[in-house]
Amino acid sequence: MSDESGTRRLADGMPSYRLLRREEVELREALPGHADGLSTCRLVDGSSGSTHMAMTLVSLISGHVDTHVHSFETGFYVLDGLPVLYLDGRAIQLEPGACGVIPVGASHAFRTEDGASWLEMAAPRPRPDRSDTFFLGPTPDTPPEPLNVRDPRNRNLFLLSDGEMDLDVLKRGAAVGAPTVSASMATAVLAYSGIAVKMLVDQRLDAQLHTIFMVDYQPGACAHPHDHPFEESYYMLEGEVDVVADGDRFTLRPRDFFWTAVGCVHAFYEVQGNPVRWLETSAPGPPPRHSYRFERDWDYLAEQIGSAEIGAP
Repeated sequence: MSDESGTRRLADGMPSYRLLRREEVELREALPGHADGLSTCRLVDGSSGSTHMAMTLVSLISGHVDTHVHSFETGFYVLDGLPVLYLDGRAIQLEPGACGVIPVGASHAFRTEDGASWLEMAAPRPRPDRSDTFFLGPTPDTPPEPLNVRDPRNRNLFLLSDGEMDLDVLKRGAAVGAPTVSASMATAVLAYSGIAVKMLVDQRLDAQLHTIFMVDYQPGACAHPHDHPFEESYYMLEGEVDVVADGDRFTLRPRDFFWTAVGCVHAFYEVQGNPVRWLETSAPGPPPRHSYRFERDWDYLAEQIGSAEIGAP
């Protein structure tokens, strides 16, 4: 098992994965002249191997980010605090667990009176010279409304509240006046092999270029070796999990960050006997079919046909 950090590259120079330990995360002042109290840490982007995404940890303390638009799509997940999001003329008070997508070309800004932090996902990856970000004016000061997920005007936003990944809770019907969205795929949780997955940001919120979802592992849960035709990132929130990526094994802990390139064979194993939670993103968005390529299935085929037939013309 290794505790090394950084980006691993394969023999052909292509990136395989990136590991960033929590003690290596360094926030730095960002967007001078267009923001106040803003600091960020770029967890992965083109400079560290990614082709399709940038993942950023954002901190805003008693400050603001001016109104701007991007020529790329962004998604976010609030970790703590109460930031105000100004999106297309509306002011929304966010809270921990709030998430959403800011579509390409949608004007937006942020403000907070105290402090807040969130994860921000961009797809495709932003240009290093920031020529794909356009500032339009100062941050509004309109009083915010609480985030109401039942309001159709908040079609780009969602809130993951307590119990929404609890399968026992989901077995029961919700009252018509419940503060959640109406029962549908928006409230669904996919459960398999001791793993629960809840989509947070996808086409349901009008995200076209990326997805964000929450992953819960029960004690002993595992995802066997596989790879994808897209990149993935993982930001640890609770518990510990072992990850194996292209033969290297690490233990991920809260606030550690991990990223896998297209084709990186990876697997996850819960071995401590405790629940685990992380936030996961993908870009480009997964295709309708063949999102996963499990090694065990193709190893089985190799056994059935014999190794002499593998790679034959």
